[in-house]
Amino acid sequence: MSRIGRMPIAIPAGVEVKIDGNVVTVKGAKATLTREFHPNMNIAVEGNEILVTRPNDDKHNRALHGLTRSLVHNMVVGVTEGFKKELSVQGVGYRVAKQGKDLVMNLGYSHQVTMSEVEGITIDVPNPNTIIISGPDKQKVGQFAAEVREKRPPEPYKGKGIRYADEFVRRKEGKTGAKKK
Repeated sequence: MSRIGRMPIAIPAGVEVKIDGNVVTVKGAKATLTREFHPNMNIAVEGNEILVTRPNDDKHNRALHGLTRSLVHNMVVGVTEGFKKELSVQGVGYRVAKQGKDLVMNLGYSHQVTMSEVEGITIDVPNPNTIIISGPDKQKVGQFAAEVREKRPPEPYKGKGIRYADEFVRRKEGKTGAKKK
């Protein structure tokens, strides 16, 4: 049995879970999330816990079991606490600012790079070198953070670019190690 799949999900106070067939709706203080799951997975609310079970030990069902439980758990955590990703901008002249609902970035290009907030995502810029992306949907937060990082990924020689706050960029030496004639 899947170790993750068989763990029950505790429903905190103030969270309402509604299951209609294979569609799960989780309503909390921060948001309401709805997601459709594979019809093979059995999702049930028992007391103040959500249990995810599988019909048999078929390989496909075993693969879906832990995934389904994790997705439901992320929905419950998202509507109560929410998720956030912190990005760090490094480089001379590289800076970010927020104008209205747009994120404006100076990243060493001849133009400014502008990204608009997506529905369900909030962007916060506490200082010119930090971007905080937050929201209730873990997948949307991670995807938007990846799209922002993609605008100027960190390079290995000087370390310039946009990186996750906890990301380590392995540095390279450069051409100084080359042999001279």
